[in-house]
Amino acid sequence: MVFQNNTYTLTHCSYVLDLDGVRENVNIVIDNGYIIAVGDDTQGEEIDCSEFVVTPGFVNAHTHLGMIFLRGYYDDSNLHIWLSKMWEEERKALRETFRLSTEIGILEMMSYGITGFVDMYFNPEDVAEFSELYGIRAAAGITFLNSINDPNQVERVQRSLKKSKFFIPIINVHSIYSTDEKTIILAKELAEELKTWIHIHLSETRKEIYDTKRKLGLFPVEYINKLGLTPYLHAVHLGWVSSWELEILKASRSTAHCPTSNMKLATAGAFPFYEAKELGINVTIGTDGPASNNSLDIIREMKEAVLLQRHSYWDTRIKALDVFTAATLNGYKLLGVKGGKIKPGYVADLALFDKYSLRPLAKDRLLSNIVYLSTGDYIKKTILNGKIYDKKELTQKIRTIYDRLESLMEKA
Repeated sequence: MVFQNNTYTLTHCSYVLDLDGVRENVNIVIDNGYIIAVGDDTQGEEIDCSEFVVTPGFVNAHTHLGMIFLRGYYDDSNLHIWLSKMWEEERKALRETFRLSTEIGILEMMSYGITGFVDMYFNPEDVAEFSELYGIRAAAGITFLNSINDPNQVERVQRSLKKSKFFIPIINVHSIYSTDEKTIILAKELAEELKTWIHIHLSETRKEIYDTKRKLGLFPVEYINKLGLTPYLHAVHLGWVSSWELEILKASRSTAHCPTSNMKLATAGAFPFYEAKELGINVTIGTDGPASNNSLDIIREMKEAVLLQRHSYWDTRIKALDVFTAATLNGYKLLGVKGGKIKPGYVADLALFDKYSLRPLAKDRLLSNIVYLSTGDYIKKTILNGKIYDKKELTQKIRTIYDRLESLMEKA
């Protein structure tokens, strides 16, 4: 069932949950991709929503979708060993492998209620195409990574990317340890010229901060700030960041916390979620890639974020509402889209949870059950810009494309 550019109403939604609280047995009217009413009003086609809990769609603020073909490969290694193995395989991979992986990744995320994402990989043209095809909001760009990509070629591809209703071209810099200073400065100049932002892995491991301090006399955020990147920065990981570097990041665009991959790749450290939030830094949640997590389930990632904070800091200052905010409203702030709430004037990007999976049903337990109990499998429908996607249909499409990908991998 798909509706687009039509006025319709989700009627008798069992519960509607967003940052403004919980509402019971309400209607949501959607027109031309936007929410135009929430309450008793009905307009156009009526779609029964009585078996669903409705939330805003979720934003995966950091991933590498083209790595689906590497899911499960060389797991149980630390970050730097793992990276070297990934780069070996990526150099040999076929262009079509990246493309099929990206489409599978997008469909998987849609099935998990993800309505927007930020991607770092080598095929932003595919991301742009699929974001338009499915109506999912995407920010992506080709990646500056000296060992794999020629910076001049990266610049040419980046200039060819065009902004659209669903696609935002951004600058991807892999990291300061894999990208030389000349290239980082080129990335900053491109961001200035093209009026966009920079997506980078930063302060991810103890090795990174020690190496940077020894070679440059600065910690990673200090170094990036010295090069003038801070105002353009969407900084990912930050597990080894100092209090004074957080002060610098107050001037950044955003940060992303990816707890599962940090734990899986043994990067240690812990992103200072509470301190960043208190400083007014925009904090988002990311799954990281399908080869480093290995899941793209942002619902599960919210719980992992809370648990890692509590295990690392021995307190409960980070709560379910904090990670829910990070995965919804803050993700939309990063994308520059008016979303993340269920109210008139906001984009109609929604996730519909099976209410029977969230029992015992009670208004005061819904948020906790979504964050601590549920997974993306509890979501049965996802609405992207007013288009309704059913999980069963998405799952079937994923299986079909996986058949093609696995056939291609067998021939390689």
